[in-house]
Amino acid sequence: MILQSIFTRGAVRLRASRSALVEFLRYAVASIVALALDFSLLLGLTELAGWHYLVSAAVGFTAGSIFLYVLSTGFIFRSRRLQNRQAEFMVFAGIGVIGLVINQSLMFGLVSFGGLAYPLAKIATVMFTFLFNFGMRKTLLFKSPISAGV
Repeated sequence: MILQSIFTRGAVRLRASRSALVEFLRYAVASIVALALDFSLLLGLTELAGWHYLVSAAVGFTAGSIFLYVLSTGFIFRSRRLQNRQAEFMVFAGIGVIGLVINQSLMFGLVSFGGLAYPLAKIATVMFTFLFNFGMRKTLLFKSPISAGV
């Protein structure tokens, strides 16, 4: 009986680990596509439309976040904590706003104080915002009941 319980818990943990890895990989691929949208808007609005790079960065980040929400709820994550989709989107967007503040702060600092060109500053900020957004969204919105108890 005890041995069976140990194996059962181990199998549940293994399934949860695999599921988390698959979700992370799906989120990473979707984030690359969202980043392409984000970066295209950053460059296009700054270089072609003459917008300030921080305004272009905010527009690109927002567009990428909306794209990522659609994929997160339909393709990436298998379980959802919130049944109310409006509340879910508000939390998703709130995390995005915090990610945007991180993005803008790092870009501003790297451009203004670090002397980097804004495209390089954007590239430098990507991993920070990616890890923050994935971690917060996975924990607050999409953590499955199985992995919540493990």
